[in-house]
Formats: sequence, structure tokens, C-alpha cells
Amino acid sequence: MHPDAAMLAAVLVGNLLLLQRASAQNEPRIDASDQVVLVHEGSHSTASPVTLQCNLTTTHNTHTGSFWMKNQQEIPGTRRDPKNTEYRLNKPRADDAGEYMCVYTFDKAPNANASIEVKAAPEIISHKRSENKNEGESAKLYCKSVGYPHPIWTWRKHRNGGWSEIDNSTGRFSIINNENYTELYIINLDISTDPGEYECNATNVIGNKTAKSILRVRSHLAPLWPLLGVLAEIFILVVIIVVYEKRKKPDEVPDDDEPAGPMKTNSTNNHKDKNLRQRNTN
Repeated sequence: MHPDAAMLAAVLVGNLLLLQRASAQNEPRIDASDQVVLVHEGSHSTASPVTLQCNLTTTHNTHTGSFWMKNQQEIPGTRRDPKNTEYRLNKPRADDAGEYMCVYTFDKAPNANASIEVKAAPEIISHKRSENKNEGESAKLYCKSVGYPHPIWTWRKHRNGGWSEIDNSTGRFSIINNENYTELYIINLDISTDPGEYECNATNVIGNKTAKSILRVRSHLAPLWPLLGVLAEIFILVVIIVVYEKRKKPDEVPDDDEPAGPMKTNSTNNHKDKNLRQRNTN
């Protein structure tokens, strides 16, 4: 390299370093609270009140205000003017955990921010408690949690008195995880192996939580059971009628040897004989 070119490159590198130092010195400085870990007994229980604080200690630009964000979403009603700002969680629960951020705005400079993590063990707030399907169909089980950091999800099945990881050797199982949500799909249900109790497990650095679901698989004939029940009732009714007819009492059936009309009484016959004698006398 030419000596002049090498000297020029060294000057450029030096100027770049000076600009970086000057930029760093001009950047706002924010003092923020340390991370917080919530200790709770359940998704509906609360921990002690928590106050998150930020203080804008150094800035070379005109400060115009500040606000708070949680998980990249602005928290309504938190815009303030002072350089010292705070956000209070009066009754913190597991669903209050997340990444909080205090954001400062300036007149002629980009926003500046500082992050504060509020951590909590997972709590499963909803899941599919039971699923009823026919063999050959597909089933979906799911679990949803709160807490932070986002958990690692696993699924297990209860077999032979213990829990074991889902065996996907048949290729019929698939698991989809998305932060605080997980789904277990089972296709082409097998009535002999798939029914039973399943468990989702959510684990992060603070703790873990599980929830159970029951999968029931019915036979192909299950849709016909109501019709078969009706047919069985009709058959039983016909049998009862036939048996009743055969067991009627004999006196309920007319005797063919008996006259169809009423029998004449002796008084009627005597009256006819008397009239006959009177005609003969005359």
C-alpha cells in the first residue's frame, strides 16, 4: 500500500472512533430498576406490590416526555413529562410478567429506552380438558399459559402407570409451540393406543406447571348406536305384544259350540204351550 494511502486510512479510522465516542457521550443515560421475580401460588393469587422506576440522568437534547411499554405494546395512560418516571403493579400476578420498557421522547432526537424484566413461573390458564372423537379422525389438545420468560413446552402420555414423552414413531403426532401457547395434533386416531390421559408441561427458569387432558376414542359404530337403540326398543315392544296375545285367558275367547243369540227362558216356552192348548180347546 502507498504510504499516503495508509496514512489516509489511519486518519479515517481515527475520525470514526472519535465520532463513535462523541455519539456515545451524547446518548441519553437512563438508570432503571433491576429485574423483578414475582412469587405467587397460582394464576389468581397476587404477590407484593412492585414499582418499576426509570430516571433520565443525562441528555443533550430537549426532553419532551416518557411512557411505558409491555412486550412491545404501549401501556395506556402512562405518558408523563418528568424525567423520573415509574410504573406500579399493585397486585401483580403471573400474567403481569413480561418485558417492560420505559421510553423517553426528545424534540430533535430518536427515542431512548431502558428494559426491565418482570419474571414469573408459568401458570396454565386454559387447556382442553377432554376430547371425544371417533377412530380414524383427528384430535387437537392445547394449553395456554402466562408467565415470563416464555416457557419450553413438552407433551407426555400416561402409560403403564407412568408418564412418558410422546412417541412419534408412527408419524401421527405433531406439536406446535408459540411462546405461551402449545398444540398437540393426533391424526388417524387408533382406538387401541391413543385413548387416555395426556399432559402438557410449561417450564421456564423460574418454575414449571402442568395440565392434564383426557382423550376418548369411539368405535366406527358409535354414530349408529342411537338407531340401534331405537330398533331394540321396537323389537322388545313387538315381543311383549306377541307374548300378551298368546297368554290371553280362555274365557276371553268365544266358544264356537255356544249359540250366537240369547237363550230362551222356560217362562217363554210355558207361555207358548198354554196358548197352543187354548187353541186346541176352541
